[in-house]
Amino acid sequence: MVRRKLRPARLGPRDVLHVGSAGLRSRPMRVFLSALGIAIGIATMIAVVGISSSSQAKLLRELDKLGTNMLVATPGQSMYSGQDTKLPKEAPGMVSRLDGVESVGTTADLEQSVRRTENIPKEETGGITVKAAKDELLDTLRARVGRGSWLNAATGRYPAVVLGDVAARRMGITEVGQQVFIGGRYFTVVGVLEPIPLAPEIERSALVGWEAALSLLGFDGHPTAIYERSTDDSVAAVRDLIPRAANPQSPQTVSVTDPSAALQAKAATEGAFSTLLLGLGGIALLVGGVGVANTMIISVLERRHEIGLRRSLGATKGQVRVQFVTESLLLSGLGGLAGIALGAAATGVYARSGDLPWVVPLWAVSGGFGATLCIGTVAGLYPAVRAARLSPTLALAAG
Repeated sequence: MVRRKLRPARLGPRDVLHVGSAGLRSRPMRVFLSALGIAIGIATMIAVVGISSSSQAKLLRELDKLGTNMLVATPGQSMYSGQDTKLPKEAPGMVSRLDGVESVGTTADLEQSVRRTENIPKEETGGITVKAAKDELLDTLRARVGRGSWLNAATGRYPAVVLGDVAARRMGITEVGQQVFIGGRYFTVVGVLEPIPLAPEIERSALVGWEAALSLLGFDGHPTAIYERSTDDSVAAVRDLIPRAANPQSPQTVSVTDPSAALQAKAATEGAFSTLLLGLGGIALLVGGVGVANTMIISVLERRHEIGLRRSLGATKGQVRVQFVTESLLLSGLGGLAGIALGAAATGVYARSGDLPWVVPLWAVSGGFGATLCIGTVAGLYPAVRAARLSPTLALAAG
């Protein structure tokens, strides 16, 4: 008579899931507290990445709206005397005639201060500058008037002023029609601009008409900044030609800058300052993993009788190990899912409060959940091995 070697029954995926979740179902409060550490770590990491991505998406959206085809020409210093130079009065017209140039806007800094009333000392400027502006400036900057209207052929000749949004807030201007004191006389506020990310200097300025500056404020007619829009494929060529066109006699004194470069750099480095918070989230995740390991060790000690009974009924060491690793994975997975939901919700609240697009990168979600599974596997290995090594007789006796 041939004796057949007994083989343990194999556990299918459904059986593994059932025995692995048995310990979780019997101790819900302990499961909640253990999963909480994992959830906090994942939520922190998801929120940091999501908030950073949302801010970056807003910057890129602004760049798409404002365009990257604007250049600004300003006067520099003479390489011989070291003194500031001036752009010729004809510079805006000469730049506008370059091939590829679509529009040109011009401003000039005025040696005047703007105050709420004449009773405020001249020294208290609040960081607001007074500039002369030509009519085409608004279209060139792709700016919008939030309240009132822009300077035109009529208001540009008289004591009228348009304020940048920062200037209006600092001066306490809440309505169009209020007056401010510039150059010994009151100017009427006819408009307030919306924010202009590509031209923050305009946001902090009081803009008067070119003709009004010449006749009322002693302006000499020399521009200080020429804003130029060109076609996308001609930006590089126009940049090389602007110095010679703006000041043919001294092109080396003309400085040409790309204001969109600052926004592009900011968008590229938006996540640089989130590294510290990501590190803190990683630490919280590790602490949560330690909590899971501790929970699993306690679970093994409390369930020695169950382990001994299963072993005596034919469960192998491998099946016991799989049971406790599965339990650890389920515990970590629950924490990971909760953390992803919390992190995404926190990102949504932040995005809505800051008028940002809600962006949670898929790689962050998948990477975060993958990290929880790795933590759960590592945290469950030692308790699983310890459970598998328990002697059935000793475990039953201890029980």
